[in-house]
Amino acid sequence: MDLDNAAAFMLGTIGYGAGTLVLVAVVVAINNIISKYWKPIQIFTADSWNINPPAQFIEQPREPK
Repeated sequence: MDLDNAAAFMLGTIGYGAGTLVLVAVVVAINNIISKYWKPIQIFTADSWNINPPAQFIEQPREPK
């Protein structure tokens, strides 16, 4: 692989990554605009990255009397 091919590969990879980021941003923006018909996507919030959410109980815990 000579320098011209390596430069073209690098620019293509950077362009592909930048295009993918722009596409994701546009999809998130459009989805948030039409959020009254659909649940909005919340990617960049603290609770959206929570992989193991805390356990939810059916009944509220009772305090001893």
